Amino acid sequence: MGIEILLGVLALVLLYAGSAVKVVKQYERGVVFRFGRLQEKTRGPGLTAIVPVVDRMRKVNLQIVTMPVPAQEGITRDNVTVRVDAVVYFKVEDAARAIVNVEDYLFAVGQVAQTSLRSIIGKSDLDDLLSNRERLNQGLELMIDNPALGWGVHIDRVEIKDVSLPESMKRSIARQAEAERERRSRIIAADGEFQASRKLADAASVMADKPAALQLRLLETVVEVAAEKNSTLVLPFPVELLQFVDHLKPGDGVPAQAVPKEGQEEKLPAPRDEEPVPSWTTTPAD
Repeated sequence: MGIEILLGVLALVLLYAGSAVKVVKQYERGVVFRFGRLQEKTRGPGLTAIVPVVDRMRKVNLQIVTMPVPAQEGITRDNVTVRVDAVVYFKVEDAARAIVNVEDYLFAVGQVAQTSLRSIIGKSDLDDLLSNRERLNQGLELMIDNPALGWGVHIDRVEIKDVSLPESMKRSIARQAEAERERRSRIIAADGEFQASRKLADAASVMADKPAALQLRLLETVVEVAAEKNSTLVLPFPVELLQFVDHLKPGDGVPAQAVPKEGQEEKLPAPRDEEPVPSWTTTPAD
């Protein structure tokens, strides 16, 4: 009988000791309540002892929590309907406040993130959502971090994941981008033509001052064409030579007998098949 009592007492002692000793992991902190009152000292990692029945300890994870924010649908400032989802990275800095000041800090952070995301959609333009996400991420982080500071939670960063647009808006953006690329290509082509025309005008002025440059260019063109091993060689005929022949006057290197004088008819040579009639031939008498 005495041995059974001793064993029972030993079991109670072991149960008491087991309920009094707690293990706190490295990434956790223990918040102790004694008769419902918060103890100032937060238990660190390792073995820690509490008073059974009197004390209750809650463990709080201090690791960074990755919380996806469900896609929120809203209307931007330029009246475009979009769906935006994001990711919030946060961690608990004060374990006591995270337990005492808010009922469920995970749920609270999630709700604040959703409302802040809808608010940032309504304050932004579509172009900002598509191209200026860094500034929007910073604004969204500040909006979530302000109420979270009172809960002992620090928002590490917020990232907008995706922006879903209606199909009609996607087609409009594609047409706008295509028109912009077409405009740039035309401007570049026109600029190239302008620069080429200026260079050609400069080359023409140089060749006009020095005609030998035109002959050299002609020879280079002939060499380039001949290098292609073509059977036909085309030589350009300068227009200036035709103008020179057209404006040629008598006495400029042409024999004088070849040019008839004024008032004098040009004598044509007699045909070879006909014999010229002699001037001494007389008409026979009756």
